[in-house]
Amino acid sequence: MGVLAGKRGLVMGVANDRSIAWGIAKACAEAGAELAFTYQGEAFGKRLEPLAQSVGSDVMLDVDVTDDASLDAAFGALQERWDTLDFVVHAVAYADKSELSGRILDTSRDNFKTCMDISAYSLIEVSRRAHPMMVENGGTILTLSYLGSTRVTPNYNVMGVAKAALEGTVRYLANDVGPEGIRVNAISPGPMKTLAMSAIGGARTTYKHTDANAPMRSNATLEAVGGTAVYLCSDAGAFTTGEVIHVDGGFHVLGMPQYDNL
Repeated sequence: MGVLAGKRGLVMGVANDRSIAWGIAKACAEAGAELAFTYQGEAFGKRLEPLAQSVGSDVMLDVDVTDDASLDAAFGALQERWDTLDFVVHAVAYADKSELSGRILDTSRDNFKTCMDISAYSLIEVSRRAHPMMVENGGTILTLSYLGSTRVTPNYNVMGVAKAALEGTVRYLANDVGPEGIRVNAISPGPMKTLAMSAIGGARTTYKHTDANAPMRSNATLEAVGGTAVYLCSDAGAFTTGEVIHVDGGFHVLGMPQYDNL
């Protein structure tokens, strides 16, 4: 029996088997959790289906987080299947790839609005709908951030602003739902070789730099991020809320590169 045995979780944002969301889902399943998944569009649904099946899940919900009716339908379908929900993993973010290079000065109004809506505001909409399913027994709402939320990272641009908003949202939500035993946290991994990272200009250089300079001289693995998520979703994380937990080999503590790399 794993530490998540008997718990049910919804995982949003699995794009493929290299996704951070998949690393979390796999770890939670191995810890005994029963899982449901969301995806957006047929193409992502086809990628997700064999992964969901591999962890024994047959619950896949097509949802657009910018569409209230779509969210209502997805959570309505989930409530028909499950009466309670123990955790939600919100791994949803988007910005126009053409603006994830160069200067934030060149960010368009439309892209800023879209990025903030999908990458930050959607956590509120998801939490609002998950909340009724968690009130009875408490639960965990978990999202993903990145160091670019608090420190300037080349080419991260508008996504860094959105992640800053996301982290602020985590704190305010944690205060709102804490009295009902619901925790809200973010995990902030270092650079990882994912589909999302590949959209950011200079991603390979960033990955190599953090790998060489982090105190542990390594970027995080999917397994490490998944293990942190299991802790946060388990009873061991019952009094951890409003946090942004870094899983980046310690890179976030540095003031400059290692001496040999200056």
